[in-house]
Amino acid sequence: MKAIKYLFIAALTAGYSASATAQDGTEADVQAVKDIISKKPADLDKQMKPFYKANKKNAVNLVAFGRAFYEAKDTANAKTYAHHALTASKNKCAPAYILLGDIEAYGDNGGGAAAQYEQAIYAAPTEPEAYYKYANVYRKISPRGAVSKLEELRSQRPDVAVDALIGRIYYMSNDFDAALRAYNKADKAQMEDRDLSDYAMTAFFKQKYDIALDVAKFGLSKNPRHAAFNRLAFFNSTELKKWDDALMYADALFNKSDSAKFSYYDYTYYGNALSGAGQHDKAVEMYQKALQQEDMDNKAKRAGVIKQLSDAYKAQEDYPNAIKNYEEYLNTVEKASANDIAALAQLHVQHANKQTTPEEQAACFVLADKTYQDLENKYEDAAEYATFMRARVNGYMDPDQKKGLAKPYYEKLDQLIGSKENKDATDKARLVESYRYLISYYFVIQDNKETAKQYAQKLLEIDPENQIAKQVMETK
Repeated sequence: MKAIKYLFIAALTAGYSASATAQDGTEADVQAVKDIISKKPADLDKQMKPFYKANKKNAVNLVAFGRAFYEAKDTANAKTYAHHALTASKNKCAPAYILLGDIEAYGDNGGGAAAQYEQAIYAAPTEPEAYYKYANVYRKISPRGAVSKLEELRSQRPDVAVDALIGRIYYMSNDFDAALRAYNKADKAQMEDRDLSDYAMTAFFKQKYDIALDVAKFGLSKNPRHAAFNRLAFFNSTELKKWDDALMYADALFNKSDSAKFSYYDYTYYGNALSGAGQHDKAVEMYQKALQQEDMDNKAKRAGVIKQLSDAYKAQEDYPNAIKNYEEYLNTVEKASANDIAALAQLHVQHANKQTTPEEQAACFVLADKTYQDLENKYEDAAEYATFMRARVNGYMDPDQKKGLAKPYYEKLDQLIGSKENKDATDKARLVESYRYLISYYFVIQDNKETAKQYAQKLLEIDPENQIAKQVMETK
Protein backbone atom coordinates (compact mmCIF):
# COMPACT_ATOMS: atom_id res chain seq x y z
CA MET A 1 0.00 0.00 0.00
CA LYS A 2 2.82 2.41 0.77
CA ALA A 3 4.31 1.76 -2.66
CA ILE A 4 0.96 2.67 -4.17
CA LYS A 5 0.95 5.81 -2.02
CA TYR A 6 4.28 6.94 -3.45
CA LEU A 7 3.14 6.14 -6.99
CA PHE A 8 0.15 8.36 -6.32
CA ILE A 9 2.42 11.16 -5.13
CA ALA A 10 4.59 10.81 -8.19
CA ALA A 11 1.52 10.98 -10.40
CA LEU A 12 0.41 14.19 -8.72
CA THR A 13 3.69 15.85 -9.63
CA ALA A 14 3.47 14.87 -13.28
CA GLY A 15 3.51 17.90 -15.50
CA TYR A 16 4.90 20.17 -12.79
CA SER A 17 8.34 20.48 -14.36
CA ALA A 18 9.87 19.93 -17.75
CA SER A 19 9.70 16.39 -19.07
CA ALA A 20 12.86 14.32 -19.22
CA THR A 21 12.17 13.10 -22.73
CA ALA A 22 14.70 13.90 -25.42
CA GLN A 23 14.54 17.25 -27.15
CA ASP A 24 17.64 16.99 -29.38
CA GLY A 25 16.41 15.12 -32.39
CA THR A 26 16.56 11.60 -30.92
CA GLU A 27 12.98 11.38 -29.65
CA ALA A 28 12.55 8.49 -32.07
CA ASP A 29 14.97 6.46 -29.93
CA VAL A 30 12.91 7.16 -26.81
CA GLN A 31 9.70 6.05 -28.53
CA ALA A 32 11.39 2.94 -29.91
CA VAL A 33 12.58 1.98 -26.40
CA LYS A 34 9.08 2.48 -25.03
CA ASP A 35 7.74 0.18 -27.75
CA ILE A 36 10.32 -2.49 -26.90
CA ILE A 37 9.55 -2.34 -23.19
CA SER A 38 5.81 -2.56 -23.79
CA LYS A 39 6.27 -5.85 -25.68
CA LYS A 40 8.30 -7.43 -22.83
CA PRO A 41 10.60 -9.41 -25.18
CA ALA A 42 12.68 -12.29 -23.85
CA ASP A 43 15.82 -10.72 -25.35
CA LEU A 44 15.17 -7.27 -23.84
CA ASP A 45 18.83 -6.65 -22.94
CA LYS A 46 19.94 -7.54 -26.47
CA GLN A 47 17.39 -5.21 -28.05
CA MET A 48 18.40 -2.37 -25.72
CA LYS A 49 22.13 -2.52 -26.47
CA PRO A 50 22.09 -0.50 -29.71
CA PHE A 51 19.99 2.21 -28.08
CA TYR A 52 22.33 2.43 -25.13
CA LYS A 53 25.39 2.65 -27.41
CA ALA A 54 23.78 5.33 -29.54
CA ASN A 55 22.83 7.39 -26.49
CA LYS A 56 25.52 6.60 -23.91
CA LYS A 57 26.56 10.25 -23.83
CA ASN A 58 23.00 11.58 -23.96
CA ALA A 59 21.94 11.86 -20.32
CA VAL A 60 18.49 13.20 -21.24
CA ASN A 61 17.64 10.16 -23.37
CA LEU A 62 19.13 7.74 -20.85
CA VAL A 63 16.87 9.17 -18.15
CA ALA A 64 13.94 8.86 -20.55
CA PHE A 65 14.80 5.18 -21.07
CA GLY A 66 14.98 4.72 -17.30
CA ARG A 67 11.68 6.52 -16.82
CA ALA A 68 10.06 4.21 -19.37
CA PHE A 69 11.29 1.19 -17.41
CA TYR A 70 10.03 2.78 -14.17
CA GLU A 71 6.58 3.31 -15.64
CA ALA A 72 6.59 -0.36 -16.61
CA LYS A 73 7.48 -1.18 -12.96
CA ASP A 74 10.90 -2.53 -13.99
CA THR A 75 12.79 -0.68 -11.27
CA ALA A 76 16.02 -2.67 -11.76
CA ASN A 77 16.50 -1.46 -15.34
CA ALA A 78 15.17 1.97 -14.40
CA LYS A 79 17.92 2.29 -11.80
CA THR A 80 20.54 1.05 -14.28
CA TYR A 81 19.69 3.70 -16.83
CA ALA A 82 19.51 6.41 -14.18
CA HIS A 83 23.08 5.57 -13.25
CA HIS A 84 24.05 5.54 -16.95
CA ALA A 85 22.65 9.07 -17.16
CA LEU A 86 24.68 10.17 -14.14
CA THR A 87 27.82 8.74 -15.70
CA ALA A 88 27.10 10.53 -18.97
CA SER A 89 26.52 13.84 -17.15
CA LYS A 90 29.38 13.45 -14.65
CA ASN A 91 26.79 13.27 -11.83
CA LYS A 92 25.09 16.52 -12.79
CA CYS A 93 21.80 15.19 -14.16
CA ALA A 94 19.01 16.24 -11.78
CA PRO A 95 16.31 14.17 -13.58
CA ALA A 96 18.42 11.06 -13.00
CA TYR A 97 18.49 11.71 -9.26
CA ILE A 98 14.76 12.37 -9.32
CA LEU A 99 14.22 9.04 -11.05
CA LEU A 100 16.36 7.29 -8.42
CA GLY A 101 14.33 9.05 -5.74
CA ASP A 102 11.10 7.84 -7.31
CA ILE A 103 12.48 4.30 -7.39
CA GLU A 104 13.34 4.50 -3.68
CA ALA A 105 9.89 5.91 -2.92
CA TYR A 106 8.29 3.09 -4.89
CA GLY A 107 10.26 0.67 -2.73
CA ASP A 108 8.91 2.37 0.39
CA ASN A 109 12.28 3.86 1.31
CA GLY A 110 11.31 7.43 2.11
CA GLY A 111 14.73 8.28 3.55
CA GLY A 112 16.52 6.99 0.46
CA ALA A 113 14.11 8.88 -1.76
CA ALA A 114 14.70 12.14 0.15
CA ALA A 115 18.46 11.67 -0.19
CA GLN A 116 18.19 11.30 -3.97
CA TYR A 117 15.91 14.32 -4.27
CA GLU A 118 18.45 16.28 -2.22
CA GLN A 119 21.10 15.33 -4.77
CA ALA A 120 18.79 16.54 -7.56
CA ILE A 121 18.39 19.88 -5.77
CA TYR A 122 22.17 20.18 -5.47
CA ALA A 123 22.55 19.44 -9.18
CA ALA A 124 19.79 21.88 -10.26
CA PRO A 125 18.96 24.26 -7.39
CA THR A 126 16.49 26.31 -9.42
CA GLU A 127 14.35 23.41 -10.67
CA PRO A 128 11.20 23.02 -8.51
CA GLU A 129 10.37 19.33 -9.04
CA ALA A 130 12.96 17.86 -6.68
CA TYR A 131 12.04 20.29 -3.91
CA TYR A 132 8.43 19.29 -4.10
CA LYS A 133 9.14 15.57 -4.26
CA TYR A 134 11.49 15.89 -1.32
CA ALA A 135 8.78 17.72 0.61
CA ASN A 136 6.21 15.10 -0.34
CA VAL A 137 8.17 12.16 1.02
CA TYR A 138 9.27 14.15 4.07
CA ARG A 139 5.84 15.43 5.03
CA LYS A 140 4.95 12.16 6.81
CA ILE A 141 7.93 12.67 9.11
CA SER A 142 7.57 16.42 9.54
CA PRO A 143 5.23 18.62 7.54
CA ARG A 144 7.10 21.66 8.84
CA GLY A 145 10.40 20.16 7.73
CA ALA A 146 8.88 19.63 4.29
CA VAL A 147 7.73 23.24 4.24
CA SER A 148 11.23 24.36 5.20
CA LYS A 149 12.54 22.72 2.04
CA LEU A 150 9.98 24.59 -0.03
CA GLU A 151 11.10 27.83 1.59
CA GLU A 152 14.55 27.05 0.17
CA LEU A 153 12.90 26.86 -3.25
CA ARG A 154 11.37 30.29 -2.67
CA SER A 155 14.83 31.75 -2.15
CA GLN A 156 15.97 30.20 -5.46
CA ARG A 157 12.82 30.83 -7.49
CA PRO A 158 10.67 33.73 -6.25
CA ASP A 159 8.52 33.25 -9.36
CA VAL A 160 7.33 29.77 -8.32
CA ALA A 161 4.01 29.54 -6.45
CA VAL A 162 5.66 28.21 -3.30
CA ASP A 163 2.76 29.16 -1.03
CA ALA A 164 0.46 26.97 -3.10
CA LEU A 165 2.90 24.07 -2.73
CA ILE A 166 3.11 24.69 1.02
CA GLY A 167 -0.67 24.64 1.12
CA ARG A 168 -0.60 21.35 -0.75
CA ILE A 169 1.77 19.80 1.80
CA TYR A 170 -0.37 20.88 4.73
CA TYR A 171 -3.54 19.81 2.91
CA MET A 172 -2.17 16.31 2.32
CA SER A 173 -1.15 16.22 5.99
CA ASN A 174 -4.73 17.13 7.02
CA ASP A 175 -3.54 20.34 8.70
CA PHE A 176 -6.28 22.44 7.17
CA ASP A 177 -5.67 25.55 9.26
CA ALA A 178 -2.06 25.79 8.08
CA ALA A 179 -3.10 24.85 4.54
CA LEU A 180 -5.65 27.65 4.42
CA ARG A 181 -3.13 30.21 5.68
CA ALA A 182 -0.69 29.19 2.95
CA TYR A 183 -3.30 29.09 0.19
CA ASN A 184 -4.59 32.53 1.19
CA LYS A 185 -1.10 33.94 0.52
CA ALA A 186 -0.84 32.35 -2.91
CA ASP A 187 -1.67 33.98 -6.21
CA LYS A 188 -4.61 32.04 -7.66
CA ALA A 189 -3.49 32.95 -11.17
CA GLN A 190 -0.27 30.96 -10.66
CA MET A 191 -1.91 27.92 -9.06
CA GLU A 192 -2.51 24.59 -10.76
CA ASP A 193 -6.05 23.28 -10.99
CA ARG A 194 -5.42 20.64 -8.33
CA ASP A 195 -4.21 23.31 -5.89
CA LEU A 196 -7.20 25.52 -6.63
CA SER A 197 -9.44 22.53 -5.98
CA ASP A 198 -7.63 21.68 -2.73
CA TYR A 199 -7.74 25.35 -1.71
CA ALA A 200 -11.51 25.46 -2.17
CA MET A 201 -11.90 22.13 -0.39
CA THR A 202 -9.79 23.35 2.53
CA ALA A 203 -11.91 26.47 2.90
CA PHE A 204 -15.02 24.29 2.69
CA PHE A 205 -13.73 22.02 5.46
CA LYS A 206 -13.09 25.10 7.61
CA GLN A 207 -16.57 26.45 6.82
CA LYS A 208 -15.14 29.47 5.03
CA TYR A 209 -17.79 29.13 2.37
CA ASP A 210 -17.33 32.58 0.82
CA ILE A 211 -13.62 31.90 0.23
CA ALA A 212 -14.30 28.40 -1.09
CA LEU A 213 -16.93 29.68 -3.51
CA ASP A 214 -14.65 32.47 -4.75
CA VAL A 215 -11.83 29.98 -5.45
CA ALA A 216 -14.17 27.52 -7.18
CA LYS A 217 -15.56 30.28 -9.39
CA PHE A 218 -12.02 31.32 -10.30
CA GLY A 219 -11.31 27.73 -11.31
CA LEU A 220 -14.45 27.68 -13.43
CA SER A 221 -13.36 30.85 -15.18
CA LYS A 222 -10.44 28.80 -16.51
CA ASN A 223 -12.35 25.56 -17.10
CA PRO A 224 -16.18 25.72 -16.95
CA ARG A 225 -16.49 21.95 -17.39
CA HIS A 226 -14.24 21.05 -14.44
CA ALA A 227 -16.27 18.67 -12.25
CA ALA A 228 -14.49 19.47 -8.98
CA PHE A 229 -14.94 23.22 -9.39
CA ASN A 230 -18.62 22.85 -10.30
CA ARG A 231 -19.11 20.56 -7.31
CA LEU A 232 -17.41 22.97 -4.91
CA ALA A 233 -19.31 25.96 -6.30
CA PHE A 234 -22.50 23.93 -5.89
CA PHE A 235 -21.78 22.82 -2.30
CA ASN A 236 -20.66 26.23 -1.09
CA SER A 237 -23.55 28.06 -2.74
CA THR A 238 -25.84 25.64 -0.93
CA GLU A 239 -24.15 26.32 2.41
CA LEU A 240 -24.49 30.06 1.77
CA LYS A 241 -28.19 29.57 0.96
CA LYS A 242 -27.72 30.99 -2.52
CA TRP A 243 -30.31 28.58 -3.84
CA ASP A 244 -30.55 29.76 -7.46
CA ASP A 245 -26.77 29.71 -7.84
CA ALA A 246 -26.58 26.32 -6.14
CA LEU A 247 -29.06 24.82 -8.60
CA MET A 248 -27.21 26.40 -11.53
CA TYR A 249 -23.93 24.79 -10.42
CA ALA A 250 -25.71 21.52 -9.65
CA ASP A 251 -26.96 21.43 -13.23
CA ALA A 252 -23.43 22.16 -14.44
CA LEU A 253 -22.04 19.34 -12.30
CA PHE A 254 -24.57 16.73 -13.36
CA ASN A 255 -25.00 17.74 -16.99
CA LYS A 256 -22.11 19.94 -18.15
CA SER A 257 -18.95 18.58 -16.50
CA ASP A 258 -16.27 16.34 -17.95
CA SER A 259 -15.64 12.91 -16.41
CA ALA A 260 -17.91 13.58 -13.45
CA LYS A 261 -18.69 10.70 -11.11
CA PHE A 262 -21.44 11.10 -8.57
CA SER A 263 -21.77 10.02 -4.96
CA TYR A 264 -24.57 9.98 -2.42
CA TYR A 265 -23.11 13.27 -1.15
CA ASP A 266 -23.80 14.98 -4.48
CA TYR A 267 -27.41 13.85 -4.52
CA THR A 268 -27.84 14.80 -0.86
CA TYR A 269 -26.57 18.32 -1.50
CA TYR A 270 -28.83 18.52 -4.55
CA GLY A 271 -31.73 17.64 -2.30
CA ASN A 272 -30.65 20.31 0.18
CA ALA A 273 -30.47 22.96 -2.55
CA LEU A 274 -33.87 21.99 -3.93
CA SER A 275 -35.38 22.06 -0.45
CA GLY A 276 -33.91 25.50 0.12
CA ALA A 277 -35.44 26.66 -3.16
CA GLY A 278 -38.83 25.30 -2.10
CA GLN A 279 -38.82 22.48 -4.67
CA HIS A 280 -39.53 19.80 -2.10
CA ASP A 281 -40.96 17.22 -4.50
CA LYS A 282 -37.72 17.24 -6.50
CA ALA A 283 -35.72 17.20 -3.27
CA VAL A 284 -37.47 13.96 -2.33
CA GLU A 285 -36.29 12.43 -5.62
CA MET A 286 -32.68 13.45 -4.93
CA TYR A 287 -32.66 12.05 -1.40
CA GLN A 288 -34.11 8.80 -2.71
CA LYS A 289 -31.34 8.66 -5.34
CA ALA A 290 -28.77 9.32 -2.64
CA LEU A 291 -30.00 6.27 -0.74
CA GLN A 292 -29.52 4.14 -3.87
CA GLN A 293 -25.84 5.00 -4.39
CA GLU A 294 -23.11 2.39 -3.95
CA ASP A 295 -21.15 4.57 -1.51
CA MET A 296 -24.14 4.66 0.83
CA ASP A 297 -22.23 2.03 2.76
CA ASN A 298 -22.84 2.64 6.45
CA LYS A 299 -25.73 3.27 8.80
CA ALA A 300 -24.62 6.75 9.83
CA LYS A 301 -24.69 8.02 6.24
CA ARG A 302 -27.99 6.32 5.59
CA ALA A 303 -29.61 7.65 8.73
CA GLY A 304 -28.66 11.24 7.89
CA VAL A 305 -30.18 11.09 4.41
CA ILE A 306 -33.34 9.35 5.64
CA LYS A 307 -33.84 12.19 8.12
CA GLN A 308 -33.44 14.75 5.33
CA LEU A 309 -35.95 12.80 3.25
CA SER A 310 -38.38 12.95 6.15
CA ASP A 311 -37.82 16.71 6.41
CA ALA A 312 -38.59 17.11 2.70
CA TYR A 313 -41.90 15.28 3.13
CA LYS A 314 -42.63 17.41 6.19
CA ALA A 315 -42.06 20.58 4.18
CA GLN A 316 -44.77 19.35 1.79
CA GLU A 317 -47.00 18.61 4.79
CA ASP A 318 -46.99 14.97 3.72
CA TYR A 319 -46.97 13.80 7.33
CA PRO A 320 -47.62 10.08 6.75
CA ASN A 321 -44.43 9.81 4.66
CA ALA A 322 -42.56 12.20 6.93
CA ILE A 323 -43.41 10.03 9.94
CA LYS A 324 -42.68 6.78 8.11
CA ASN A 325 -39.21 7.94 7.11
CA TYR A 326 -38.52 9.51 10.49
CA GLU A 327 -39.32 6.22 12.20
CA GLU A 328 -36.90 4.54 9.77
CA TYR A 329 -34.31 7.16 10.73
CA LEU A 330 -34.77 6.34 14.44
CA ASN A 331 -34.34 2.64 13.66
CA THR A 332 -31.23 3.29 11.56
CA VAL A 333 -29.30 5.85 13.61
CA GLU A 334 -26.87 4.24 16.04
CA LYS A 335 -28.42 5.89 19.12
CA ALA A 336 -31.40 8.19 18.88
CA SER A 337 -31.05 11.27 21.07
CA ALA A 338 -33.78 12.72 23.28
CA ASN A 339 -34.26 15.48 20.70
CA ASP A 340 -34.64 12.87 17.96
CA ILE A 341 -37.49 11.15 19.81
CA ALA A 342 -39.14 14.46 20.68
CA ALA A 343 -39.10 15.43 17.00
CA LEU A 344 -41.13 12.33 16.12
CA ALA A 345 -43.74 13.30 18.71
CA GLN A 346 -43.93 16.76 17.18
CA LEU A 347 -44.56 15.21 13.77
CA HIS A 348 -47.53 13.33 15.23
CA VAL A 349 -48.87 16.60 16.70
CA GLN A 350 -48.46 18.40 13.38
CA HIS A 351 -50.17 15.50 11.63
CA ALA A 352 -53.06 15.79 14.08
CA ASN A 353 -53.49 19.47 13.29
CA LYS A 354 -54.00 18.57 9.63
CA GLN A 355 -56.74 16.02 10.31
CA THR A 356 -60.37 16.84 9.59
CA THR A 357 -62.21 14.67 12.10
CA PRO A 358 -61.91 14.47 15.91
CA GLU A 359 -61.32 10.72 15.68
CA GLU A 360 -58.38 11.10 13.29
CA GLN A 361 -56.95 13.91 15.40
CA ALA A 362 -57.22 11.84 18.57
CA ALA A 363 -55.42 8.90 16.93
CA CYS A 364 -52.47 11.16 16.09
CA PHE A 365 -52.39 12.71 19.55
CA VAL A 366 -52.34 9.25 21.13
CA LEU A 367 -49.25 8.41 19.07
CA ALA A 368 -47.62 11.67 20.17
CA ASP A 369 -48.41 10.91 23.82
CA LYS A 370 -46.96 7.42 23.47
CA THR A 371 -43.79 8.85 21.91
CA TYR A 372 -43.30 11.31 24.79
CA GLN A 373 -43.78 8.43 27.20
CA ASP A 374 -41.11 6.50 25.32
CA LEU A 375 -38.85 9.56 25.59
CA GLU A 376 -39.21 9.61 29.38
CA ASN A 377 -38.57 5.88 29.62
CA LYS A 378 -35.34 6.14 27.63
CA TYR A 379 -34.02 9.40 29.08
CA GLU A 380 -34.60 10.07 32.76
CA ASP A 381 -33.28 13.61 32.49
CA ALA A 382 -36.04 14.34 29.95
CA ALA A 383 -38.80 13.55 32.46
CA GLU A 384 -39.80 17.18 33.06
CA TYR A 385 -40.00 18.00 29.35
CA ALA A 386 -41.80 14.76 28.48
CA THR A 387 -44.33 15.24 31.30
CA PHE A 388 -44.99 18.83 30.25
CA MET A 389 -45.54 17.82 26.63
CA ARG A 390 -47.79 14.91 27.61
CA ALA A 391 -49.87 17.39 29.57
CA ARG A 392 -50.24 19.58 26.51
CA VAL A 393 -51.04 16.69 24.16
CA ASN A 394 -53.69 15.36 26.52
CA GLY A 395 -55.01 18.91 26.80
CA TYR A 396 -55.41 18.98 23.02
CA MET A 397 -57.53 15.81 23.27
CA ASP A 398 -59.68 17.30 26.04
CA PRO A 399 -60.00 21.03 25.23
CA ASP A 400 -62.94 21.64 27.58
CA GLN A 401 -61.14 19.86 30.47
CA LYS A 402 -64.19 17.74 31.25
CA LYS A 403 -62.22 14.48 31.21
CA GLY A 404 -59.26 15.96 33.04
CA LEU A 405 -56.86 14.13 30.71
CA ALA A 406 -54.03 16.64 31.29
CA LYS A 407 -54.56 16.79 35.07
CA PRO A 408 -52.23 13.93 36.15
CA TYR A 409 -49.37 15.30 34.04
CA TYR A 410 -49.65 18.88 35.31
CA GLU A 411 -49.82 17.52 38.86
CA LYS A 412 -46.75 15.40 38.24
CA LEU A 413 -44.96 18.45 36.83
CA ASP A 414 -45.75 20.32 40.06
CA GLN A 415 -44.16 17.46 41.98
CA LEU A 416 -41.09 17.40 39.74
CA ILE A 417 -40.22 21.09 39.73
CA GLY A 418 -42.53 22.88 42.17
CA SER A 419 -40.24 22.24 45.12
CA LYS A 420 -37.03 23.37 43.39
CA GLU A 421 -35.25 26.11 45.31
CA ASN A 422 -33.81 27.67 42.17
CA LYS A 423 -36.27 27.77 39.31
CA ASP A 424 -35.19 29.05 35.94
CA ALA A 425 -37.43 30.83 33.45
CA THR A 426 -38.46 27.55 31.79
CA ASP A 427 -39.41 26.01 35.14
CA LYS A 428 -41.55 29.02 36.00
CA ALA A 429 -43.29 29.09 32.62
CA ARG A 430 -44.17 25.40 32.90
CA LEU A 431 -45.46 25.83 36.44
CA VAL A 432 -47.57 28.84 35.48
CA GLU A 433 -49.22 26.77 32.74
CA SER A 434 -49.69 23.84 35.11
CA TYR A 435 -51.25 25.91 37.91
CA ARG A 436 -53.58 27.78 35.55
CA TYR A 437 -54.86 24.47 34.19
CA LEU A 438 -55.30 22.96 37.68
CA ILE A 439 -57.01 26.10 39.03
CA SER A 440 -59.48 26.00 36.12
CA TYR A 441 -60.03 22.26 36.42
CA TYR A 442 -60.72 22.27 40.16
CA PHE A 443 -62.62 25.57 40.26
CA VAL A 444 -64.80 25.13 37.15
CA ILE A 445 -65.07 21.39 36.47
CA GLN A 446 -64.85 19.97 39.99
CA ASP A 447 -66.25 22.97 41.89
CA ASN A 448 -63.47 22.36 44.41
CA LYS A 449 -62.55 25.89 45.48
CA GLU A 450 -60.27 24.80 48.29
CA THR A 451 -57.95 22.83 46.00
CA ALA A 452 -58.19 25.56 43.36
CA LYS A 453 -57.01 28.11 45.99
CA GLN A 454 -54.06 25.89 46.88
CA TYR A 455 -52.88 26.07 43.28
CA ALA A 456 -53.72 29.79 43.08
CA GLN A 457 -51.45 30.40 46.05
CA LYS A 458 -48.64 28.49 44.34
CA LEU A 459 -49.21 30.54 41.20
CA LEU A 460 -48.96 33.81 43.13
CA GLU A 461 -45.63 32.75 44.58
CA ILE A 462 -44.26 32.61 41.03
CA ASP A 463 -46.36 35.38 39.47
CA PRO A 464 -47.52 37.77 42.25
CA GLU A 465 -49.57 39.92 39.86
CA ASN A 466 -51.51 37.08 38.26
CA GLN A 467 -55.10 38.28 38.11
CA ILE A 468 -56.71 34.86 37.78
CA ALA A 469 -54.98 33.63 40.93
CA LYS A 470 -55.98 36.80 42.81
CA GLN A 471 -59.62 36.42 41.84
CA VAL A 472 -59.70 32.79 42.93
CA MET A 473 -58.14 33.67 46.28
CA GLU A 474 -60.85 36.34 46.85
CA THR A 475 -63.76 33.94 46.29
CA LYS A 476 -65.68 32.60 49.26
